[in-house]
Amino acid sequence: MPTIGIKRDLLFDALGKTYTDDEFQKLCFDFGLELDEVTTEKQMLTKEQGEVEAAKDASEEIIYRIDIPANRYDLLCLEGLVMGLKVFLGQIEPPKFAKVSPANGVKAQTLTLTESTGLIRPFAVAAVLRDIEFTKDSYNSFIDLQDKLHQNICRKRTLVAIGTHDLDTIQGPFVYDAKPPEEIRFKPLNQDKEMTAVELMSFYSTHAQLKQYLPIIRDSPVYPVIYDANGVVLSMPPIINGDHSKITLQTKNVFIECTATDLTKAKIVLDTLVCLFSTHCKRKFTVEYCQVVSANGQSVQYPELAYRNENISTKKANAYVGIDEETNEIASMLSRMYLKTKIDKDGDNLIVEIPPTRHDVIHACDIYEDVAIAFGYNKIPKSLPPTQHIARQYPLNKLTEQLREQIAQAGFTEALTFTLCSRDDLGVKLNKKIEEIPAVHVSNPKTLEFQVVRTTLISGLLKTLSANRKMPLPLKLFEVSDVVLAEEETEVGAKNERRVCAVNCNKTGGFEVVHGLLDRVMQLLEVPWNKESGYYLEALDDSAYFPGRCASILWKGKSIGKIGLLHPSVLQAYELTNPCSAVEFNIEHFV
Repeated sequence: MPTIGIKRDLLFDALGKTYTDDEFQKLCFDFGLELDEVTTEKQMLTKEQGEVEAAKDASEEIIYRIDIPANRYDLLCLEGLVMGLKVFLGQIEPPKFAKVSPANGVKAQTLTLTESTGLIRPFAVAAVLRDIEFTKDSYNSFIDLQDKLHQNICRKRTLVAIGTHDLDTIQGPFVYDAKPPEEIRFKPLNQDKEMTAVELMSFYSTHAQLKQYLPIIRDSPVYPVIYDANGVVLSMPPIINGDHSKITLQTKNVFIECTATDLTKAKIVLDTLVCLFSTHCKRKFTVEYCQVVSANGQSVQYPELAYRNENISTKKANAYVGIDEETNEIASMLSRMYLKTKIDKDGDNLIVEIPPTRHDVIHACDIYEDVAIAFGYNKIPKSLPPTQHIARQYPLNKLTEQLREQIAQAGFTEALTFTLCSRDDLGVKLNKKIEEIPAVHVSNPKTLEFQVVRTTLISGLLKTLSANRKMPLPLKLFEVSDVVLAEEETEVGAKNERRVCAVNCNKTGGFEVVHGLLDRVMQLLEVPWNKESGYYLEALDDSAYFPGRCASILWKGKSIGKIGLLHPSVLQAYELTNPCSAVEFNIEHFV
């Protein structure tokens, strides 16, 4: 959940009303937000960065730190928050955003993509904010919103990178290209000398903020770059803008470009940015469109600023939220949540208009959630469920708990081992080939210890024995847990299987110890020793066990597990010097 810092006095001035801290906290809660902290710039610098020296010159102005839902991109700056709160308080109607063509018959700005951009960042969108009036506070808010979007929906610029430029310092049409790094040369933002892209990557490798973005394009044979008609470099996304077109407080016309690997995210980012800051334009809530020409010659106008309608039922809204409100009341609630709503002709259905600032609304359930927020979560009456339900423990878990207690009473110590293990734990160390095991592999394991999901409990118990081999003998461990087996027939391609596993480590093999435990468990489960309706053992060759000292556990003629003496090479792989016997079997059949 992102947190924004808003100057209190600036916020209250924009809202046209002064609140106490408690009153504003209540307002935030009613709007679905949370006032996280009341602090100052000096306190923030000292607390977050430990910069005591820098904090000496910091302002003592009160700052509200507000937690914003991760999907409410329209509330990530002062302009969006004020607009949302004013609509919520009924001070203004939800504004109507519109894209317009350039005035006086001037041709719209054009951004053309080349084919080579498909090798690295294949999408781009653009727009112009015309006749904008920046103050120091609104300029800082503009920059801060870009940073918040970069960290949030843009996923640290991997999906989308925003570039903003002073349109009066550059000349269209613009070209979005991708070139070898040695062919790109420009002066980066706030620097005094030109650099090639290779030099730039080296220069910013130690930069506190920018170094985290370098790996996004570092290993690519081509780097993205945007030129104007005179060959001036606007930016090298997603790293840095050029110094030539940087925005200042005197900037009147802003050219915004977003390059992306995800076109949908780029549209959302552009819509959010231009809608919130069109409030500072001479013609409020209007944005000048740009023509973006793709590599195949297709031309599209951006931003889209698309409005759409969703139909919801008053009856469903009341049922889902747990309230009983009239249709006109629910329409009023939604309009306060920036969703302009009209009542349909039949009197029950509502037509909800979704503006381009509310990209978080993707389904009717999102609208019902806004009904609950506008009504007030604390005001929703508490009620008992219409039907009575009696809870009970899941039978397999109940059996598991009962067996754990009984096996512990038989003299075994319970172990809890990791569900993930290495490929060697299932393969080489157990004298098996990992390719022949129905294991579920982790596609991007963080360490070599967590590469696959375990298909047996034995490896985990042997690791535990190895870590405790200096303890006095005998060492008798058990575990009742799940293993995971790959199975294409299932919906997710794998299934869980609950098993009992026990290992006995002593100076002698102790096969009779694990055999006795098996008999005790079967006795508790009321499973007789016979071939027709009970369990029995049958000789089996398994590479993990000593030859001639392994048996398959069969129940009603079906194999449910194994029992035997572990192979010396298996013990050696786990650095164990004493013989071990083991039993492992599936208990799901007995539930």
